[in-house]
Amino acid sequence: MTGRLGVLAWMGVGMRGVARSVGASEIAAEAEYLAAARAALHRMRADVLATHTPEFVSGTDEVWFNTMYRSARAQRGRDLVDLPDVPLFFGRLDYEPGTLYEHPASETDSDRVYVGRRHVRDDDGAPLVVDWRALVSMPFYRATREDPQRVRLRRRYGFSDAADLTAYEDEPLTGDGEGEPSALLTAEIERPRSGPMRDIVATIQPEQDELVRAPWQPSICVQGAPGTGKTAVGLHRLAYLLYTEPSRLTGGVTVVGPNRSFLAYIRHVLPALGEVSVLQKTIDELIDRPVTGTDAVAAARLKGDARMAEVLRRALWSQVGEPDGDFVYVHGATRYRVARGRVAQTVADLRGGTRYGPGRDGVAQRLANLVLAQMERRGATPDDRDLNAVARSKPVRLLLEAVWPKLSPEQVLFRLLSDRAYLATAATGQLTAAEQETLLWPKPYRSVKSASWSAADAVLLDELAGLIDRTPSLSHLMVDEAQDLSPMQCRALGRRCVAGSLTVLGDIAQGTSAWAADDWPTLLTHLGKPDTRLAVLDRGFRVPAQIIEYAARLLPHIAPGLAAPTSVRRSPGALQVTSAAPDALPDAVVQACRQRLTDEGSIGLIAADADIAGLHQRLLSDGLDTALLGRHENALESTRLVCVPASLAKGLEFDAVIVAEPGRIVAAEPRGLHRLYVVLTRAVSALHVMHAEPLPAALQSP
Repeated sequence: MTGRLGVLAWMGVGMRGVARSVGASEIAAEAEYLAAARAALHRMRADVLATHTPEFVSGTDEVWFNTMYRSARAQRGRDLVDLPDVPLFFGRLDYEPGTLYEHPASETDSDRVYVGRRHVRDDDGAPLVVDWRALVSMPFYRATREDPQRVRLRRRYGFSDAADLTAYEDEPLTGDGEGEPSALLTAEIERPRSGPMRDIVATIQPEQDELVRAPWQPSICVQGAPGTGKTAVGLHRLAYLLYTEPSRLTGGVTVVGPNRSFLAYIRHVLPALGEVSVLQKTIDELIDRPVTGTDAVAAARLKGDARMAEVLRRALWSQVGEPDGDFVYVHGATRYRVARGRVAQTVADLRGGTRYGPGRDGVAQRLANLVLAQMERRGATPDDRDLNAVARSKPVRLLLEAVWPKLSPEQVLFRLLSDRAYLATAATGQLTAAEQETLLWPKPYRSVKSASWSAADAVLLDELAGLIDRTPSLSHLMVDEAQDLSPMQCRALGRRCVAGSLTVLGDIAQGTSAWAADDWPTLLTHLGKPDTRLAVLDRGFRVPAQIIEYAARLLPHIAPGLAAPTSVRRSPGALQVTSAAPDALPDAVVQACRQRLTDEGSIGLIAADADIAGLHQRLLSDGLDTALLGRHENALESTRLVCVPASLAKGLEFDAVIVAEPGRIVAAEPRGLHRLYVVLTRAVSALHVMHAEPLPAALQSP
């Protein structure tokens, strides 16, 4: 053995860059154990699917139970599906004897735990693989020689691309001295990959694990520099919470991402961890309102402003008025009268103290109660049916239409965007006269039904819907790239998580939208969670130091208060910057892509949105197999070489990235330097910057 106890290498293809002595018999024994665990998992699933559902023929409760039983069994069957290309376990912990079992049956194996993506038991119920989220698995990520947590030895495994066990590496946690860095861990982090994002369950670092295992409450916000794994941390935290807090998450769990390309990139992570019930949506999909119109840039920016919340509130409640006279209810030959002042007081008591819809219903109920009180004084004995009859009667309906009309969000917003006087009243002290003109439709629609609503309008309609009726709350919401959300979008998300918790992920330096946040406390307040815990990840594991340092030249210009990130990796030749004549640049880009295709891993060609389609067509005409993100379905899975519009690059990773004309990326939008920072940090092995036009000034400095 060399250096570390029991460090053995794989026999055949696998991860790159590690050479160790061969231990064929031990590898064969571990591979046999893996096969036995897989067979046990298959039997567990077969047992679930073969279980007969008891049939009930009468009684509502029995039918409900039968339906829920079938649903739970089907869900359990999905949870136990074996993914053949995903290793069932990735590590092992050998605890001190007696740690787990008071009377061990075997001195060798009794306190041994195989750590994997899900729990697997044998036919007798004994654990073969323990879920990585279990408490007994935590030392796999956190134990050190200084704090071994009763672990004698930690073993990591290496696998081929076909998920065959091909290597192991042992790390003793007893004795003096410092251990050597894990070669298998480094190789797994650096391993070339293509297609969608994979889980990092085998490589979670201690600072990441602390966030992954953070409790359900309070909510957490992770400010994460490029390459720090913030998205992976968020997804693994969801999987952890679903495992440890199932009773708290019955209201649903949803992931919100910036666009469909990003969601396609991350969609396999949670299923690989055994969680298949989590919804993944963009914020527009979460709001779920038809969008057929567009806004001018200034109007869209203003509609996302936090001040719009107060404007909408005023606009809605301004519809509540004063009664013109007494309220009269006729029952048979008797007239029951409620004085105008009493009606006005009833309306005033409920106005603003509840949501608009329940408040309207409350007025009807209180008026009905006043009428029934008079009936009782006359000797009648009314019951709940009489109360409901009065509350739904025509006189009550007519009064409500006069003083508290039934409204839809569309009716309120339609009037606000088309009626100058109505908008001026609602916006007094909130919006300037010029801003009010910006909001008004240049050519108002004829009616609510004919109006075309923009994406920004949909968020305002959602705000109004929340003012009218309660929005159901999810149990947990993960929001990625949150720094780009408008205040009104944040409010929409907060309404859906009033009773739940949040995992907020982002990077202030990567803010590219018109509403990009300058600080997290302000954004968290808009989300309705000002007490959210803020954590910072600034140590990169995937992006080489040369790339991080190059991109960090932009930070003084885009986020001067943010510390520059660091990287644990320094890879020779990771950064290349070349110039070419304008007419020669397309040929040079094609050649660079062709050269990168001779290496392993994924390649992303990123350029300004206006340029990428032309470059994509040029690559195709030169015979390169490539797909255009945003146009081709499953572009990230269909080919190794993907052409990426700069606006869709956020959150993605490629082994090699070629950036064409960074100056044009900067010039394409007001926050172009922020966009360029995003683009430059998508590479995890090699970055090649190619330009004919001058580089942005910040990148010209040495």
